[in-house]
Amino acid sequence: MSPLWPGRQPTFGSRLAVWALRLAGWEAVLAPPPGLKCVGAVAPHTHNADFWPGIFWTWATRAPARFVAKRELFFFPVGVFMRAVGGLALDRRRSGGNFVDAVVGIIEREEEIMLAIAPEGTRSRGDYWKTGFYYMALEAKVPIAVTVLDWGRRRVGIVGYVTPTGNLEADFAQIREYLNGVRGHTPANETPAVPRPAAAGGPSRT
Repeated sequence: MSPLWPGRQPTFGSRLAVWALRLAGWEAVLAPPPGLKCVGAVAPHTHNADFWPGIFWTWATRAPARFVAKRELFFFPVGVFMRAVGGLALDRRRSGGNFVDAVVGIIEREEEIMLAIAPEGTRSRGDYWKTGFYYMALEAKVPIAVTVLDWGRRRVGIVGYVTPTGNLEADFAQIREYLNGVRGHTPANETPAVPRPAAAGGPSRT
């Protein structure tokens, strides 16, 4: 039996997703969430193939996993697929063009949500993580769900939670502890879990 999001019951679809993951050698993991809302920091995201264990994990656990994309991308028929896999159309104009504020508004209006963000910002190797996800969680007053795509041990899902305190360095240190030993599909493309340094303009809400 795969772990389920609180309040959920297994369905034929969730059992089928668990079976498919196990057939591919994957394990769905879900540390018990402290509440019904969180920002999921999904890492390492190093290849397009990450989509498949991620979406099957969502179906297997019945987690309310969603992601945001600009409204212009939700044109027919692409928009039908994007909404079916958890996409939320974002209109930045409603928050004065500020991405973080717009996402915080989405989190606040939902009864339950796991808002999935890939903080590396690219499937290629970078020097640091973008910190927008951190400020989304901080301002929405929800935990950060450290969500792994661990191709080394074939694990996918939430391994732990970090409550953002405003101390960026200390909170990122906790995130790194959860990611210890986790390997992406293409390890050479992994971006270290460190916040944007002062030399690059300092922490950013984007």
